[in-house]
Amino acid sequence: MDDGEKKEEWKWKKIGEELERERKSMQKTWRSRSRSSESRGGGGEGEGEGEGEGEDEGKWAGKVLRECAKAISERDSKKTQHLMWMLNEVATPYGEGEQKVAWYFLQALFCRATQSGERCYKTLTAVGRKNESFEAARSLILKFQEVSPWTTFGHVASNGAILEAFEGEGKLHIIDVSNTLCTQWPTLLEALATRNDETPQLKLSVLALPLPVPSSLIKEVGQRMEKFARLMGVPFQFNVISAFSQITKEALGLQDDEAIAVNCVGAFRRVQVQERDNLILSFKSLSPKVVTVVEEEADFSISTQEDFLKCFHECLKFYTLYFEMLEESFPPTSNERLMLERECSRSIIRVLACCGGDCCEIRERGVQWSQRLTNAPFSPTPFSDDVLDDVKALLKRYQPGCWSLLLSPPSGIYLTWKDQPVVWASAWKP
Repeated sequence: MDDGEKKEEWKWKKIGEELERERKSMQKTWRSRSRSSESRGGGGEGEGEGEGEGEDEGKWAGKVLRECAKAISERDSKKTQHLMWMLNEVATPYGEGEQKVAWYFLQALFCRATQSGERCYKTLTAVGRKNESFEAARSLILKFQEVSPWTTFGHVASNGAILEAFEGEGKLHIIDVSNTLCTQWPTLLEALATRNDETPQLKLSVLALPLPVPSSLIKEVGQRMEKFARLMGVPFQFNVISAFSQITKEALGLQDDEAIAVNCVGAFRRVQVQERDNLILSFKSLSPKVVTVVEEEADFSISTQEDFLKCFHECLKFYTLYFEMLEESFPPTSNERLMLERECSRSIIRVLACCGGDCCEIRERGVQWSQRLTNAPFSPTPFSDDVLDDVKALLKRYQPGCWSLLLSPPSGIYLTWKDQPVVWASAWKP
């Protein structure tokens, strides 16, 4: 072995020793944080600023992930490999919250560093759909709704606005563009069945997201909806929309005597940025009585390396809150929790590693969606006191002290988790 080879071997030996020391230090920090948390029993009030600082210091995953994202943005391959090795040693999808955050963000950062985001996303999606069934999807959604208002918040607010807009109408048509598999609509059908006047006819045209939804799945959804409508005594028709381009009066077969509502839940973020204004204009062309919009409150957009770091920090903050919420809402061994976390992993890859491709996901905040809707132009319709009371009653069913309602007139309301806005809901009229 010549001197050059010996020097190179010595260099990598020293790097390996340094990485091993850092790995052990990180594991020691994690174990110390876990013991400290257990001994405090969740902490208490009046413990001063020192506890807050210590708690922030224990967030090792965020610190290392931010350093790794910075190294990728600076194209520092040596530092990137160094930090990814460290993260890989302590991250796992089966550990505590910090370890899970580290695992799923490491996956996305690796995809970005290797420019394999789109391929990885499509592979994960295909694997996730291999065993997909109506019962499994429905069970997951309903279990999530049982332990958290993350989705039901938007359902209650939107249903209330739609029912008020339909007051006194005999023929109703809802265009539902959402990712909820129609779990929003049974409560609305119940409300229609108990109206004081004559029970109206309801037509539901559904564009299920994310596209493409397996035909067997959406067929099962339609059959269940028709069966429930018969049980409620509501004349009902179920139609399937297969593409955003079919949101036209002609394709939907709208009738002059129908009252129209458009319901969008998690829909806008599935649309390419340059097409969003056109989608809103297509809603306006339907002459709806109301358009309801529900989106998670986050700003994920990347066009430059500087944008990537800003987007990464926002994405990390949002999903750290989300993982914390799941951790406090589900038992540690919950299969539903693991499935929801895996769904998150696909979204994180879409946001951070699929830039510019068809799989790319760019989110905007409520104020940004409001500006797009106002430009259409739509006018914001504040939720009535009755609807707000229904939302407040919903939140009382969940963990006290965690969930709250934040009013932001006139452009909507927010669901907050520990005072952080996480979901935005709004209603609009042409």
